[in-house]
Amino acid sequence: MSTHEATSIDDPATSPFEFAQAAAAVIAEKTGVERHDIALTLGSGWGQTADLLGETIATIPADEVPGFAKSDIPGHSGTLRSIRLANGKHALVIAARTHYYEGKGVRRVVHSVRTAAAAGASVMILTNGAGGVRPEWGPGTPVLISDHINLTADSPLEGATFIDLTDLYSARLRELALTVRELDEGVYVQFRGPHYETPAEVKMARTIGGDIVGMSTALEAIAAREAGMEVLGMSLITNPAAGVSPNPLSHTEVLEAGKAAEADLAELLSQIVVKL
Repeated sequence: MSTHEATSIDDPATSPFEFAQAAAAVIAEKTGVERHDIALTLGSGWGQTADLLGETIATIPADEVPGFAKSDIPGHSGTLRSIRLANGKHALVIAARTHYYEGKGVRRVVHSVRTAAAAGASVMILTNGAGGVRPEWGPGTPVLISDHINLTADSPLEGATFIDLTDLYSARLRELALTVRELDEGVYVQFRGPHYETPAEVKMARTIGGDIVGMSTALEAIAAREAGMEVLGMSLITNPAAGVSPNPLSHTEVLEAGKAAEADLAELLSQIVVKL
């Protein structure tokens, strides 16, 4: 990727939507697929889903697409994958999430979502591994996101852009997911990271209505709504949150819980996608 490609998305004079269009054009060229109907961002524990969705048309290293970079975060493969579903539709699977705590700016955090919209996707499925605030949710529990609280003190919207988030996480898609399996729902709270939350912060999150704590998803969901996409959010509870858990938290624990639940989550999410 040229220096111009690597830096232009960060230039305030550059439209992030035009840059997303350029990235979508590269994806179309490399996959031979003109339009992707559905997009999925696969977080920790959700990676095997792509293997069950259908026929893989192409897998692209993320750093070959403008605005994307290979992830340095363990558990993220750093690829974009085009898959033909059994119904003939095409899914774009994103395993190259940029996290807010990486310090690359909000434009890069939501670039994958904007690229998915530019590629034609009308449905955006956002998944993550997260901490559970409710003690009854053990590691390996999948939860539907019903709403979120954004504690990053940031937004992907620029200028006087006012977007209604009342029904950000689609009730229709959540109802569809519930036809596949009985699932709990909860409010996701995005913290800035990369440190884990303190017990006091988790208590605060619970007090203000949060059920799940993590470091992704909310900013991406806002950008998806701005782009006109319907959003389904799902969290894998990888660990009880600080103060709920009697043990110290570690990223190793997150990865282990994700790996243990991966086959079950793949089956669940692939069955949901079939119904879209």
